Amino acid sequence: MAISLDGQVAIVTGAGRGIGRAIALDLAKHGAKLVIDDIGVGLDGRGGDESVAGAVVAEIEAMGGEAIGSIADVAQYDAGYDLVKAAVDRWGRVDIVCSNAGFLRDRALHNMSQDEWQGIIDTHLTGAFNLLRHAWPVFRQQSYGRVVLTTSNAGYLGNFGQANYGAAKAGLVGLMNVAKLEGARYNVMVNCLGPAAVTRMTESLIPAERQANMGPELVAPAVTYLCSPDNTSSGMIIEAGRNHFGRVATIRAPGIDLEHATADDIAAHWNEITSLEGAAVHWSIGQKLDDYLSERAAAGS
Repeated sequence: MAISLDGQVAIVTGAGRGIGRAIALDLAKHGAKLVIDDIGVGLDGRGGDESVAGAVVAEIEAMGGEAIGSIADVAQYDAGYDLVKAAVDRWGRVDIVCSNAGFLRDRALHNMSQDEWQGIIDTHLTGAFNLLRHAWPVFRQQSYGRVVLTTSNAGYLGNFGQANYGAAKAGLVGLMNVAKLEGARYNVMVNCLGPAAVTRMTESLIPAERQANMGPELVAPAVTYLCSPDNTSSGMIIEAGRNHFGRVATIRAPGIDLEHATADDIAAHWNEITSLEGAAVHWSIGQKLDDYLSERAAAGS
């Protein structure tokens, strides 16, 4: 059966350009109604252009879809409330949240200012919290929700000169890992997207010879699936781009037990401590993912 979002209402932040715009258009193509949020800032998060969100609304309406625009600044706590209220006032519900808003203020760690650090954290990480915090009561009441948080390999792998961006993007993985637990009983699936796409933020960072097949529209289908009722997976990091889709996961190795260990004992057993043989993906601190999935299957959920 074809993926359908008919009757679904989505909020997409950072939806005026690049990956966010591509996500919004693909969600609309599959039937979703959308709140398009974008304050139209420059690459460094400064300035603003109120026409950016409206242009995407016009594109969706030209497709025969429904959308409203917003210039709420997700770095502000009340913006999350305003976005959820706009969706509920217009369509009576919120089913999908895609937190994608962001910008860059790259600087080597020893030169980074507090403003360069805090501005990135406020929009990428706190912005996602502000939106989820206000969408969550709606999800719980509906017993349904789908969330995609845009992370980055700068967070889960690292990239020189992006301590602020990497920390924020890694923080989104931590937010996902808690939200997936809190949302499980309410049929709220929370996942992360690790995109690889040429946008105005990345075009100067990606060599020209590698930019083929890296349009943001090639990322969007993964998000549409994750946002659909067909998706029952939660806690995943899905990489998408260059016509490639794959999963990234944190694993926990068995390690070894050392009673009353000293630093010398750690040194002597370092290879055993750091061996990944027998490592597994976990659902939570105390449960392996395979065990959780088996329990869920047995419960018929």
